[in-house]
Amino acid sequence: MAKSQPQAADAWISYDGRLSAVHAAALIAANDVTAAERAEAGTLSRTALRHDPTAVSAAATLGVVTLAQNDTATARHLLAYAQMLSRRNVQTQLWSIEDAVRRGDIPGALHWYDIALRTKPELSEMLYPVLAQASRDPTIRAALVRTLAGKPPWADSYVGFAAGQKDDPLSTAALFAGLRARGVAIPPAAQVSVINVLLNGGNVGEAWRYYAAIRPGATRTQARDPDFTALLETPSLFDWMPVNDGNVSASIQRTSDGGAFAFSAPASIGGTVLQQVQLLAAGTYRLSGHSEGIAQDARALPYWTLTCRTDGSELGRVGVPNSAQADGNFTGSLTVPANCPVQTLTLFVQPSDAIGGTSGQIDRVVLAPAR
Repeated sequence: MAKSQPQAADAWISYDGRLSAVHAAALIAANDVTAAERAEAGTLSRTALRHDPTAVSAAATLGVVTLAQNDTATARHLLAYAQMLSRRNVQTQLWSIEDAVRRGDIPGALHWYDIALRTKPELSEMLYPVLAQASRDPTIRAALVRTLAGKPPWADSYVGFAAGQKDDPLSTAALFAGLRARGVAIPPAAQVSVINVLLNGGNVGEAWRYYAAIRPGATRTQARDPDFTALLETPSLFDWMPVNDGNVSASIQRTSDGGAFAFSAPASIGGTVLQQVQLLAAGTYRLSGHSEGIAQDARALPYWTLTCRTDGSELGRVGVPNSAQADGNFTGSLTVPANCPVQTLTLFVQPSDAIGGTSGQIDRVVLAPAR
């Protein structure tokens, strides 16, 4: 009965300190605790500890009651005693965090965060948002990096949570940069999430700097991975991103020569199949490449477009002829204006009337400044 009717259970077996402790804790569990309830909880807790000095809940409850009476020294003594008995009492863990924060003890607060999350991982729902908010402070973020670098069991879980936060991606990027500097491996999905959130939020420079840090040799002066050799499981917006909408099939595949982008679509179906975000400076660029397996009527041939990411305006288009023409090679020019700092290079497949629909491969595509 202790869980559902703690008062009745305590009344039936009043000499059991554990039941008295549960009864006392229940009295102060509500948000609107009265002074009388708080006093009764204190009396019950003292009785519980006399009957059973190992009643953790009683020590924690008495500590909270004493704290409400502004006797901080005694409260800390009681809660420290509860911590000594067990590290699984949620009330004690949360108070220890709050007390460390109140005293400006950042390492201490993170120490108790660590203990709480190790012993009760479900507390992450409550603690992660608070920790993410606090880590916007550079001093706290630096201390958090040191804690996570120690690889506690909850490190990967928190990194995944932080990567999905969209309200302050700059802080998340700084956190991840600090972790990388300490040799901590960030999961690819988390890295990509930060890059995409930064880019979609208008933090273009920060997004590129983070991307360049995890993709050595990346350049913003031309399209990246022209031969499709990266074969990334979790590409970012700066990488080649195949687009599958349920009707069109698109994927980057390994070949004997490295890699190739393959696509197929049923009859009368078309759409975007491949994209990569660019940061090209104003000027004229040459788009060239090579295809295999494309055989369509002229009005159903694929084509490349370069669009301005801010307003979607098209900056140019380069058609992809049938692969039997010019040995599968294609080329064309595109112009980037000065008022368009971010662009998207897209391969578009047009609907085909052929019974088998349309399919083919692109095994090379180069977008670079015109010579």
